[in-house]
Amino acid sequence: MITTTGRHEFIQRWKREIAPGSATPLRPGDVEDLLNGCLEHVLGELACPDRAGEAKNAGVDLLRLHRENPGVLAGTLKLLAAELPELLPEVPPDRIVTALGHLAAGFADELHRGALERSSRVQRARSEALFHAPTLGIAVVGTTGVVEEGNPALHRMFRLSEGALVGSSVLELADDRWRPELAGALAGLAEGDDEGLSLDSRCTAADGTQVWTRLTGSLVRDDLGRPDHLLLFYEDITDRHMLQEQFRRQSVQDPLTGLANRAQLESCLDAALTSVYPGRRVGLCLFDLDGFKAVNDSLGHGIGDRMLREVARRMQALAAAESAVVARTGGDEFAVVIPDSYDAAHVIDLVEQMLRELTKPMWIGPHELTASASVGIVEREVVGTDTGSLLRDADITLFRAKRDGRALWVLFDAERNAVAHENFRLSAALPAALEKHELFVEYEPVADVETGEVIAVMADVRWDHDEFGELGANRFLGLAEETGLITRVGGWTLEQAGHHAARWVRDLAEHAPLLAVSLSARHCRDPELVRGVRTALEKTGLPAESLVLCLPEPALFDHQGDPVDTVEIFAEMGIRLFVREFGSDHTRVDRLQEMPLAGVLIDGPHIDGLADPDGPEPLSEYLVRSAVGAARLMDLPVLATGVTTAEQADRLGEIGVRLVQGPHVGERVSAMEVAELVGGRR
Repeated sequence: MITTTGRHEFIQRWKREIAPGSATPLRPGDVEDLLNGCLEHVLGELACPDRAGEAKNAGVDLLRLHRENPGVLAGTLKLLAAELPELLPEVPPDRIVTALGHLAAGFADELHRGALERSSRVQRARSEALFHAPTLGIAVVGTTGVVEEGNPALHRMFRLSEGALVGSSVLELADDRWRPELAGALAGLAEGDDEGLSLDSRCTAADGTQVWTRLTGSLVRDDLGRPDHLLLFYEDITDRHMLQEQFRRQSVQDPLTGLANRAQLESCLDAALTSVYPGRRVGLCLFDLDGFKAVNDSLGHGIGDRMLREVARRMQALAAAESAVVARTGGDEFAVVIPDSYDAAHVIDLVEQMLRELTKPMWIGPHELTASASVGIVEREVVGTDTGSLLRDADITLFRAKRDGRALWVLFDAERNAVAHENFRLSAALPAALEKHELFVEYEPVADVETGEVIAVMADVRWDHDEFGELGANRFLGLAEETGLITRVGGWTLEQAGHHAARWVRDLAEHAPLLAVSLSARHCRDPELVRGVRTALEKTGLPAESLVLCLPEPALFDHQGDPVDTVEIFAEMGIRLFVREFGSDHTRVDRLQEMPLAGVLIDGPHIDGLADPDGPEPLSEYLVRSAVGAARLMDLPVLATGVTTAEQADRLGEIGVRLVQGPHVGERVSAMEVAELVGGRR
């Protein structure tokens, strides 16, 4: 667990820590051997849970160095507590604390045992023995609990003079909380019911200092075997207790802000979800700071950390008034638990107070900063919920708040959250769906509006989901776009559809339909797009002239508004390019005229507006005419999708649309059915 060099350096530090200037009968080499043995005992307990308590042996051996140096135990505990967590990062802090406790207990027990042996051998010399225990407080107590005698260590431990101690009740050496337990233990010992006692207690000394002690005791009987007096031993464990308390705080507190951490948050939620009375309610709010990454990136993590501490301070100040608990659950994420929340309005009011407080300027060094946050709020009865579902619903609600904008809160909505939860599940399952071949491609025919001849088919990706059944592209491609998986899905679609279309070319020759594939905006920005398309054509054997790529208009331009090189490259390869979302920005229409485009695709509710049997909706007709007119001026044919009726197709034809797709033309078909469909239309 520790290298030989590391062990040697550690032993040398140990010697310096515990024996500066002290007299010991052992030679330096013997001291090192003894410390090495002690270290072996401690490491043995830490390495194997089955060897619990072995560190006590280290405490027993350590007593040999005690002599006139009362700092042996304190120095050892201080050194081991500081060094072991760094030397043994794999060992949990609570196991280190336990091992140190065993070491101290072994030291005390051995010291105690020696004192008892001396007391039993020389009962008349008990006073002399008391004063030879410089670190262990020893008290002789009558069976009624009155202190008859105490050694100097006891006086020093409790900051009391001899006159203030002798004749007083031993119960006064414990604070009120521990007195009942101590009184019961002393009574059982004095009456002979118990052979000994051992308990920890706290005492507040006259100067206000809190002293933690481990008390052990035994009953001394007279020559006739009757209870005579009690011999009590007090070990000062204040340092050990503070160390344990420090480790406990570290396990439940965020080290940067001092707030509760996620583990403590879950404990608070468990307590808040206890149904202690009918109708009890709980509120949980998740805060995510807006734009905090920009603070770290521009001003540095030091400024960012100070900002987080100030945010924590402001939130904690408001939460304290509501008996709420604030926790830091991540980098710039905080949670607020409101037990007994009464109603959602009460929780919303607290959230709005916190948001207002966060927007007030905060000075971090020379910088004046402000913060804002997106908040997901869940408020409900505790009956029927649990910690896991509460956190999950709050996470989903926070996601909605971040998606909808900044500096706002969103209240949990069961119906919308069910959809969001389903989306999360689909997003998580989509990569595996590709691997398990759950995705497949079908085709929607595209026909000439005048002749009805099918001249192309549009690839439509579907998902055969185990639980939700067959899902259309509109159900999951948006999720793939959000998660970045759209590039994989788009590349897979090109290859799958390319194999099908290459077979149509072989079987139908010049009558084979063109293959139309729509690419998303994010896929168009993929730097490997050109290589991916070229690879798909090479692997499938599909001629580039048989492929139509439908690209969204914004994806044809870079951030400076200049045309992207991809368009020219695809055109040089022989691929036909159709532009979607045509006219979404009128300032780009002139630039489109300069591009090697093959056509324009229009869709949406305005196409639907031309399907009314009583006549086209005027605004829809105007907008469609405008788009078609602009395309015709650029000498680009227009494809209208979502056409449902012959009357709608005729109206579009009159306006100037050349190609139509939708239920009027035909329903989706499989790759095997495309040849039959094309032959039938011819």
